[in-house]
Parts: sequence; C-alpha cells; structure tokens
Amino acid sequence: MRPGAPEEEEQPRSGTERQRPGAPEDGERQRPGAPEDGERPRPGVPEEEWRRLDPRTLLATAAVLCGVAGGAGVPVALGLAGSRPLWQAVAWVLAGALLLLLGGTGADSVRLRRTRYRVGPDRIDLHTGLLHLKRRSLARERIRSVDLTANPLQRVLGLVKVRIGTGEHSGGDAALALELVARAEGERLRRALLARAAAPEDPRHDGALAVLDPRWIRYAPVSFVAPALGGAAAGAVMQVSEWFGAQGEVIDWIGERFSSVAIPWMILWLVLVATAVGAVGALGLWIEMWWNYRLEREPGGTLRVNRGLLTARSVSIEERRLRGVELVEPLGVRLFGAARVDAVATGLAEKDEDKHGDLKNLMPAAPRPLADRVAAQVLREPEPPTATPLAPHPRAARNRRIRWALWSVLAPAALLAGLGLLLAPVLLYVAAGWTAVLTPLALLLARDAYRNLGHGVGGGYLVTRSGTVRRTTVALQRSGVIGWTVKQSYFQRRAGLLTLTATTAAGTGAYEILDAGRSQGLAFAAEAVPGLLTPFLEPVGTPETPKNPETPEARSTEG
Repeated sequence: MRPGAPEEEEQPRSGTERQRPGAPEDGERQRPGAPEDGERPRPGVPEEEWRRLDPRTLLATAAVLCGVAGGAGVPVALGLAGSRPLWQAVAWVLAGALLLLLGGTGADSVRLRRTRYRVGPDRIDLHTGLLHLKRRSLARERIRSVDLTANPLQRVLGLVKVRIGTGEHSGGDAALALELVARAEGERLRRALLARAAAPEDPRHDGALAVLDPRWIRYAPVSFVAPALGGAAAGAVMQVSEWFGAQGEVIDWIGERFSSVAIPWMILWLVLVATAVGAVGALGLWIEMWWNYRLEREPGGTLRVNRGLLTARSVSIEERRLRGVELVEPLGVRLFGAARVDAVATGLAEKDEDKHGDLKNLMPAAPRPLADRVAAQVLREPEPPTATPLAPHPRAARNRRIRWALWSVLAPAALLAGLGLLLAPVLLYVAAGWTAVLTPLALLLARDAYRNLGHGVGGGYLVTRSGTVRRTTVALQRSGVIGWTVKQSYFQRRAGLLTLTATTAAGTGAYEILDAGRSQGLAFAAEAVPGLLTPFLEPVGTPETPKNPETPEARSTEG
C-alpha cells in the first residue's frame, strides 16, 4: 500500500456496552417506561419512549419447549415402560415436561420484562439482563444493515427477529438483536434505522430489479450442494443404523441387492443413488431459500432482498456501502450458462449469526445474460462491467497450471505404485487406473483454468476473473481500491509472472489477478488506479538507463 494513501472509510467503534449492577442513585427519579435501574438523559437530546418486546414471544417459547418435551419424552417413556408400569412412566415424563415448560417460559418471561429498547435521534439503546445487566448502545450513523428473520412458528404468530448490524467483525457485540417484535414494528425499525437523505429518483434503476422465475430451479441439481447433500444422506443412514445397532443389517441388505453385480458397478450405482437423493434435497433447499425472491431498490438508496418459503428473510444493503458485484459460476451451473450475483460491500458479513445463508447473495443462479443485466442495474451502469472484454494472460500461466495438474495426479499415483511394489500388487492396478482416468480430466481443467484468467477495466470498475471449478468475475470500483500487493514466487519470477492483489475495505478485503505478465500486470495496476502504484514504479529505457523491453518495473514487492 502506498504510504499516505487515504483509507476508504474510518471504522470507529459502533457502540458501547456498559455493565453496572444495582439501582439508580438516591434522589434520581426514574422515567416512566424506562428500565428499573434508570438512565440519565443526554443533554440536548429529546427523550424517546422505551419499548418492550412483543409478549407473544412467550407463546413462541412455549411452543418450542412443547416440541422439545414431546420429542424427548416419547422415547424416554418407552424406555421407562420396560421397568415399571406404563402409567408411572407417563406420569414421570409428563411431570418433567411440565417442569421444562414452566421453567423455560418463566425464564423467558423474566427476560421479556427486563428487556427494553429505544430508538433515539442519534443512537439505538438496548437494556436487558437480570443478574448480569447489559447496556448496549449503537450509533445510528454506523448502522449498515437491518435484517428481519421469521421461522414458520414466528410467522404464524406475526413476529420477527430484528438483527441490527454495523458490519464490524468483532464478535457478537457488533450486532444488536431484538427477539422478538411484531412484524409491523420490525418494518418500522428497518425503515427508521436505514432512513437516509432521499436520493433523486431514477425510474430506470429504482423499484424491482429482479423477481423469482420458477424456471431457475433447474440450476439447483447441478450445483455443488447436490453431491454434498447426497453424501450427507448416506452418512446419516449409516450413523442412525449404528445408533440402533443395525448397521450390519443395512450393509447386508445393500450387499444382497447387488450380489450379482461387480464391485465397481455397485459403487457406481450407489454414487448415482446418492447423487439422485442429493439432487432432490438440493431442489428442496433451493425452494426454501429462494421462494418469494425479490430484489428491489428502495427510496433513499437501499437494496433489499426478500426471500424464503418457511423461514422468511429480508436483507437490506445500503447502496453507499456497495463497491461492486461478483458473478459466481460453479462448474455445473456454468455448463448450463448461468451465474449467481453477489454484492461486494463494506461492512457485510459473509454469514449471519443464525447461519441462514450468505448475506451478500443478491440473486440465485440465473441465465448469465440476465445476471449481467441485474449487475448493471445494481451498480446503476448502462452496460454491465462483468461483461467487459478481458485481457488474456501469458502462456506461461497455462504451463504453470498444466504442471500443477500433472503433479496433483502423478504424485499420488507414484505413492500408490511404491506401496504396490512393497505391500500389495493390487495397488499397481489402482495406480494405473488413477493415472489413466484422472490425467485427461486434470489437463482439461488446467486448460479451462487458463482460459478463464483475465483482467480489464470497464468504466469506473476494475474487472478480474479466475477459477475453473468455481469461476468468479469481480467488478470492483476503482475508487474503492486502497492498495496493491505485488507477489512473486521463485517459479513466477523464472516465468516472468506475478500476482496482483487489489486491497479494499469491501467484500473479502482482497481480490487477486493471478499469474499476469510482469510488465502487463504492473502497467494495468498503474492504469486502473492512477497515482496509487506510480511512486513505486520507475520507467525503463530513458537515456540514462539501458534499453529494456519491459516498460515499468517495481522497486518494491509490495504496493
């Protein structure tokens, strides 16, 4: 990074947390509706009304505890019935369930009574706790997202969980959660906390940018989720059968079904069955995640993503935090000409604390031309930067990938062959089959990885692309780049290559241009962000210095 380069944005602490036991001091009068221990008003700031969480939260808690008690009570009652009368076992289980229900609901009632929140002109405050009092206060100017989440039970009760985030990665204290409030109150909080100065209306880009097309579901079975779910299902069957002591019977049943089939064909059939099960699971997961999907731009410059069938989610991203977009194309999805659109924004966590999915997802896998158009609308650009023609990389980059591919196949094959000579000759056949099957595949992927390398400039955006199993095309605002890192390994130096890393405060924080030519990469970095890398470059070929075919050369390996 160039010394003295301006940081994109200062990151002060987004809030404070104060812990103090006890009650207000003598003589201090408590405000109506304030927590029991009171709080002194800030000078010059009008007092706001303190609000409680919704009392229907107790119904949600009681319903969850009833489900837990029922799920655990039935097997316990059946187990106790073997050693004592059935009525006695049922009585014990009902007593335990009642104790769990009363205790859990009572504890949540205390939490509900001790929790207050207030939205002031400058801050939002949350007070909670009984023995361990917690006082949270977030500056409204630091609030970057207000997400609403509701599972099926909460949706029936008309409740939502409100998660107010600052985008900082300092653990759980960086976000403030309200569990639970009425849906109307959640919408009010979202609008109030994300309210900014109204931006001029733009009919071309405001309103709905994308809505669900049910035909997009065809891309779900070809994603990497399908084989992962298939493998998880097979593992779950074996694990559950082991719990019940029936794993041997399951293996014997499978063996009987394939008794007349050779072992390689049996393995192939099992893989196909697991893949089919995973494809069905991927379809169900896609429907749960993306049903009712809608991407829209709200007045004031806020992108809002609504999605979810059972668990409804509403994710808001401030447009002023947006620094670009990323098109993600897993191999299976890319073969069908589709891509997913993700946001590159400051202060946007990869996943939320409830693990409901990536917060940066703007659009599911959709046809690539449509994904490009949506990316252009999100960025308010007339043409999609992600469709910018990219400069290819030198052939030395292809040779490096071919060598990596051959090494990844031949090294394990050599190990298997060595073990076959020392231990079991059958391993020699395994090594030969490994080499014959995987070598063409590895070379094919290596050539594809080279063809996918590229970089360029599209208007105000720096564009870079790489990857084969998961190809990504990133369009990053050139003004959002705050530094360059130039790296060369020993083998890259011999091949005349280098890797450039654009540093930014958004997204993953760094985006790489892999294996670019040395002169090509340095000239591109100097052109893409003028003035940032220039002090670290010196022109070659002036009268005072000998002629050199390469125009710029780095005096430092890091910029």
